[in-house]
Amino acid sequence: MIDRIWKVAAKNYSKKSKNWLLSILANNRGLTTKNKLDEFLNSSLKHILDLKPTDLKKAVSRVEKALKNKEKIIVYSDYDADGICASAIVWETLFDLGADVMPYVPHRIKEGYGLSKLAIRKLASKGTKLIVTVDHGVTALDEIEFAKKLAVDIIVTDHHLKPKSPPKPVAMVHTTQLCGGGVAWRFCWEIVKKIKPSYKKVLVEKLELAAIATVADLVPLIGANRAIVKLGLEKLNKTKRPGLKSLIRSSAVSGPLNSHDIGHAIAPRINAMGRLEHGMDSLRLICAKNQKKADELASLLSVTNSKRQTLTTNAVDQALNMFNKDQLVGVLDHESWHQGVIGLVASKLVESHYRPMVAISRGPELSKGSARSIQGFNIVEAIRASSEFLTDAGGHPMAAGFTIKTKYIKAFAKNINIYAQKTLSAEMLTPTLKIECELDSRDINAETLKLIKTFEPYGVGNPSPIFLTRNMIVEDVRGVGAQSKHLKLQISNHNAIGFNMGEKRYNLRPGNSVDVVYTIDEDNYNGAGKVQMKIKDLRSVDS
Repeated sequence: MIDRIWKVAAKNYSKKSKNWLLSILANNRGLTTKNKLDEFLNSSLKHILDLKPTDLKKAVSRVEKALKNKEKIIVYSDYDADGICASAIVWETLFDLGADVMPYVPHRIKEGYGLSKLAIRKLASKGTKLIVTVDHGVTALDEIEFAKKLAVDIIVTDHHLKPKSPPKPVAMVHTTQLCGGGVAWRFCWEIVKKIKPSYKKVLVEKLELAAIATVADLVPLIGANRAIVKLGLEKLNKTKRPGLKSLIRSSAVSGPLNSHDIGHAIAPRINAMGRLEHGMDSLRLICAKNQKKADELASLLSVTNSKRQTLTTNAVDQALNMFNKDQLVGVLDHESWHQGVIGLVASKLVESHYRPMVAISRGPELSKGSARSIQGFNIVEAIRASSEFLTDAGGHPMAAGFTIKTKYIKAFAKNINIYAQKTLSAEMLTPTLKIECELDSRDINAETLKLIKTFEPYGVGNPSPIFLTRNMIVEDVRGVGAQSKHLKLQISNHNAIGFNMGEKRYNLRPGNSVDVVYTIDEDNYNGAGKVQMKIKDLRSVDS
């Protein structure tokens, strides 16, 4: 485990006020006035509607024309959880408005990411007049020009960073402040507002899909995104969708769903189909009307997700043995790595070594790469700085994907590391644990947990509060889980769990004094909802 710097945000505070901890959590998040705090804690539909992506009027006008002329429309999806949920939102909305519309989900291996000329030609030959992209399209310059020649109009709905020379579709519904599902939902709101205002109630229910998309795509849970997830979780916990009911059951999630459950149980299953098989089955599940069919599809997603986990574990084990610690940006490639898991491999490498990582599925002539970054290093810009080696590239500052000619992999690795030498500092390469404040042992209680829950949903941009308590006394030490992978402690009359920290038990004994960094949560596994510390890091005081 990497040694991390502990940074405590709030120091020298007074506990005289009843709301001392509330004030600390608020101030640490920049919520320095009552109005800011109230707005944050009381997310509403207004926060979503106040955000206006570009070209909404143009896009709605083109959809109106398609409906009036009964044109064939295709909702062209991405195959990840964000894209699949976005497609369900747009396809169902247009279908319910009477459109002649069908979804199209490309196959990751056979067709690749985004629009393809082959697919556009095929769809045009079947009479398609309008394609609406979801969660992609901002880099599809050649493909959109190709579509124009075939008399196919394209509306792009996307949130990825625009290149210097973006395409010119009929309309580009775009903002980087939402995920693909958020953009799709916001676009549909404008459509129904103009065409069928009574459908707004139905669309509000679809926030459950936008919430899954938002959490899955790791966008900051502030502003409109926070509202989408907060409102969407309310819908998701009362969902009427057979597909989501089946998916939740097969995920074995206990208690009311939260953003963590979406990110670690729901979204990975939706993603698994697009990674290994075909994302269309995930879309079929989400849109399923029949419970029996939904159960069958949910089972398929779970089986595929288990296969994905095995492929990922094997590839990560290989990658960890291959990594050269002299590289500022790790660039690793292997012919056995499945294209669908290389992003996960890159993420695991970042966790292990805390530096930007690129994992490449090497092919005979062309190879697929996926990259994950650390805070402060814009990985998509770093990749695009080596554009002479690439066939395509796109993504976010923290995650990106690209295609590269296999013969250029070594040159690319050298180039991106030269780029990193100019932009990566030693400080950026030092991981930190951002701690809200120090708590006394007696502050770890149900009342504190209740307060923490008011700041949910947690995620990127609004992380679950981390605290530090010093000089806690170890009362019991155990390893739990397969191969005792996890650390289970009884410390100062509190239950604590350290996931993937089982090795630390060898250095701990009852009676030891430790400083512990942790979050506070409920133990829903076997603790009947009792307060539990989830350990992030710990240091022995005895030396």
